[in-house]
Amino acid sequence: MCSDKNVLKVRIYGAEYPVRGYADANYIKKVADYVDQKMRDVDKNIRVDSSLRVAILASLNIADELFKEQKQNALLRQQLEDKIVKLNALIDRKLSIHTDKSDSTE
Repeated sequence: MCSDKNVLKVRIYGAEYPVRGYADANYIKKVADYVDQKMRDVDKNIRVDSSLRVAILASLNIADELFKEQKQNALLRQQLEDKIVKLNALIDRKLSIHTDKSDSTE
């Protein structure tokens, strides 16, 4: 993340917006392009009579994507945690066996 605040003008669905943020200008542009494309997809697939409704429907689609990603990430995180627990148990068993062998040879 940059330490200086960027101010960038972006075009979304035919309107220009000034965006201020600490993120890299390329990142801000990429996010704006993504929102613009989502709004254009909604407009292309569902003829809506106002840009506000297009924005709301695009926001719902983006929120749906976010929730699905969060659910997938939670599932992956749980799978990783389960594997870590199993690996730790395996390591503990191996260390225990090694320690037991060392104790019996003394």
